[in-house]
Amino acid sequence: MTAYGTYLGMKAAAKKAFGSDSLTDKRIVVQGIGQVGKYLVEHLVKERAQIFITDIFEEKLREVAKTSGATVIPADAVYDMDMDIYAPCALGATVNDDTIDRLKCAVIAGGANNQLKDEQRHGQLLLDKGIIYAPDFLINAGGLINVGAEYFGGYNRENTYAHAEKIYDICSAILDKSANEGIPSQEAAIAMAMARIEAIGRVKLAF
Repeated sequence: MTAYGTYLGMKAAAKKAFGSDSLTDKRIVVQGIGQVGKYLVEHLVKERAQIFITDIFEEKLREVAKTSGATVIPADAVYDMDMDIYAPCALGATVNDDTIDRLKCAVIAGGANNQLKDEQRHGQLLLDKGIIYAPDFLINAGGLINVGAEYFGGYNRENTYAHAEKIYDICSAILDKSANEGIPSQEAAIAMAMARIEAIGRVKLAF
């Protein structure tokens, strides 16, 4: 489910960057093909994207490349490669002072946690460079939605996916707020979340 949320967030970011949420023929680099990266690749195959993958585990690379048709690239080639979308799905902090200057993409949308080494500084640098960043804590929420559905019982696959699909619209709203107010997308996401928490608090106080 985390991969599905990442995929939806990627599509929302693509629409903001390219005017369409279609990923067909988009050059997408997936860095890390563990459980999230592997399933993200499956979604991208269905979209007929041009997929490039890298990982420290060569056996996984060969397996995913064979089943998906993705092109394997060296790990050190990621940040200097011409691409449309960078999808970090392994270690955090890969978006930093060194890589931002080198990245040649319009969108960053991946399944890794804590992708920005310094959330405030690097979020602003991405904004200044014109790179659209889909906040990781938002588009990774599919996994939490799935866990919550299981924890509270009565798991229903259809309902769970329906909740996860809201990630697309929420991501779109956050990216619009970011653009309209000239603030980094993760800052816009936090502001919207705080406003919602405050609104819920006011409703509870009313009762």
